[in-house]
This record gives sequence, structure tokens and C-alpha cells, in this order.
Amino acid sequence: MSAAGRREARAAAREARSGAGPVGAGFDPGPHPGATAKFGLFGEVLAIGLLITIVSLGVVTLPIAVAAGIRHLRRFVAASDSRVGLFWADLRAGILPSLLVGVPAALIAAVLTVDVLLARSGMLPGGEIVGVVGWAGLVVLSVGVLMAAGAWSPSTGWPAAVRSVPGLLRADAVGALYVAAAAVFVGVVTWALAPLFIPAVGCAALAVVGVPARRRRGQTRAE
Repeated sequence: MSAAGRREARAAAREARSGAGPVGAGFDPGPHPGATAKFGLFGEVLAIGLLITIVSLGVVTLPIAVAAGIRHLRRFVAASDSRVGLFWADLRAGILPSLLVGVPAALIAAVLTVDVLLARSGMLPGGEIVGVVGWAGLVVLSVGVLMAAGAWSPSTGWPAAVRSVPGLLRADAVGALYVAAAAVFVGVVTWALAPLFIPAVGCAALAVVGVPARRRRGQTRAE
């Protein structure tokens, strides 16, 4: 095939993946066709970040808000049905059971935050150590909530999602570090400017979607 022919074939493949062009016989869109629409994915991350922010204003509703957002982004990158109505359906299905996770998580976060603030004030002996432990605890808690939210589905419920977290950590420790980096990113940008929580939490939800996909790609190459 000539260089011009290869360029035309690549252009046709891009149009087919984006939905802008015809799909030929035997065309394989790949495992995550929705992710090829980069601007569309960016807009979806912002939109889902806004929805998560609205739902999580109650604080204890943060886990179900993140879980519903993660499920929405999974559907989007899979080029599946990603209507916003399905986000609200997930929310209705899981909001009351999620309080078993949201309330303890909020209480633990409040205690750790108070420890960090007291450590910074100099009122506690060994304040530096207390501060480090407090920050580490907040990161661990955030990773646990994000990974449990990523494992949640209306059919299996929250107990199964929480029980799956240790296994997920053992299966992909490097991926857990990526999720931790996303959690730290949310905290840092929100501390710098509170409205940045909206895009940051959307990016964190996307990270939870993307980390397992990264692991599967690596396994495919190894095979």
C-alpha cells in the first residue's frame, strides 16, 4: 500500500472509532473506543466531576457519588450507554447502603484532619510524627474509598466492594500507588483553590477506571 493509501486507512480508522465515519467489515474499534474521543472524554470527566461534587455535598454521600461516577466513565470509555440518567439510577440504588461506608469514612477523615491541624499548631508533643501519620492515614483512607467505589455495583453491594479492596491492593500494588497519586492530586489542588475539586475528582474517577485497563494491557503484551 502506498503512503497516501496508509494515511487514508488511518484517517478512516480514526473516523470509525469516533463514530464520525462508516465502519467497514471486520473493523475492530479496540477495547476502549470511547477513550479515543479525547476532547469528548475531557468534557465527560468535567461533567462527572460536577455531578460527583453536587452529590457529595452531604460528605457521607461521597463514596456513592464517586462509585456512580466511575461506573458512568466506564460506560463512556467502552462506548456503551452513558446517559446521565444511568448515573442517577446507580445513585438511587446505592445511596442508603453507602452510608455504612460514608459515615465511618467521614468520621475517620475528621479525626485525622483534626490530628493534622493540631500537629501543625504545635500544641501536641511529637507533632511532626502525628502530622505525618495523619496525612498518611488520609491518603490510605482516600485510596480505600476510591478502590471500594471502583469495585461497587448495584448487584454486589458495598460489603463485597469493601472486602475486595485488600485483594485489589495485593494484585496491583503499583496501580494502588497511581490511585494514591490521584487522591493526593485532588487534595492538593482543592487546597490551592476549592473549585478545582470538580475537575480533580473527575480525574480521580477516571484514574480508577484506567488503572485496571493499564494492568490488562501489560498482561496482554507479556502474553
